Amino acid sequence: MHGLDTTKLLIGSLKLRKEKYFKFLVLIVLFIFNFRFDTPIHSNEALLLTPENLQKQSFVSKALHLSGSAVVTIETERKVLSSSEGVFLPGILNDPYFERFFGLRGLEVPRSRIEKGQGSGVIFSEEGLVLTNAHVIEKTDQLIVGLSDGRRVVGNVVGEDSLTDLAVIKLKAKGPWPTAQLGNSDNLKVGDWAIAVGNPFGLENTVTLGIISNLNRDVAELGISDKRIDLIQTDAAINPGNSGGPLLNSFGEVIGINTLVRSGPGAGLGFAIPINRAMKIANDLITTGRAKHPMIGVTLSSNIKQKNNFLSQRESGAIIKYLIPNGPAKKGGLKINDLIISINNEKISSPADVVKKINKADLESTLKIKIIRKNIESIKFIKPIDIYDL
Repeated sequence: MHGLDTTKLLIGSLKLRKEKYFKFLVLIVLFIFNFRFDTPIHSNEALLLTPENLQKQSFVSKALHLSGSAVVTIETERKVLSSSEGVFLPGILNDPYFERFFGLRGLEVPRSRIEKGQGSGVIFSEEGLVLTNAHVIEKTDQLIVGLSDGRRVVGNVVGEDSLTDLAVIKLKAKGPWPTAQLGNSDNLKVGDWAIAVGNPFGLENTVTLGIISNLNRDVAELGISDKRIDLIQTDAAINPGNSGGPLLNSFGEVIGINTLVRSGPGAGLGFAIPINRAMKIANDLITTGRAKHPMIGVTLSSNIKQKNNFLSQRESGAIIKYLIPNGPAKKGGLKINDLIISINNEKISSPADVVKKINKADLESTLKIKIIRKNIESIKFIKPIDIYDL
């Protein structure tokens, strides 16, 4: 009898444990089911800035919603001629008598080929004006602009400027056109968010995220001598085909035009043209067909602050190393080894500062340049001219 009671007690306790485990298992299943099958956000819903979605979207999604539709793909075609084409009449090399006379058996007939390219751009005007890089549309015979809504439109080059690597394209069709919101690149700070948008390899609206790594990066520091511009440096990945696309801030405003990526030592560094500078060039291209570049005709180097017969050891600035003959600087009385310490009462710390001040100058204005020559300060008044007129 005692053994039977013990057996009943054991069976009862097992039943209680099974009920507890079963309830616990049911709770886990309900939790997983609720978590897994929560109402998903569809892609078209993610693009709507509704109150319900505001809390679910990141600032990158909101930025892309504001300006992403204005990012376009630019497809180019140009005819590339072989070096020997045009020397002989068309088809003459196929003539058997010509081959027999000159002994040109086996000579291949030179041919032209169509070279295709691709880049990105951004629509900045309701009139269908697109801002991109000059190297994207250089020497092109045909331009096709692809929009995010599927439209493909022929484009005409309004103007291009190789010194700043900028170009403006006009869409040859009726709008309406999506336009990007332009920001103010003068308000940027190192550490601000940077969103690079483009269509590399035709992949629509490819987005990368990073920060502003440096401002006013002198293009000469990158070993590029045929350009005249300071760049925004970012660690946001700029891929091949992103050239000409916009660099956005966290609010979705265009703060730069992506122009190049360093692929050698120091790879992973991207660069963009500040939008304020880009729009100044764009306005020149639209109104006159070419950009204006004020210059005074000097080559500069940094002051290494070494005491010598000409320079003060305490002063920073930019040293004049070369003067263009008959240039404004030469005519205005500047000499080699002069140290430029201020322009229009603003301090100069490097050659990049001089270029920046001159770029902002009007061709009708006169620059007040303070220099040190043999430890004596003096002021020179120099009126810049357009680089194309020098």
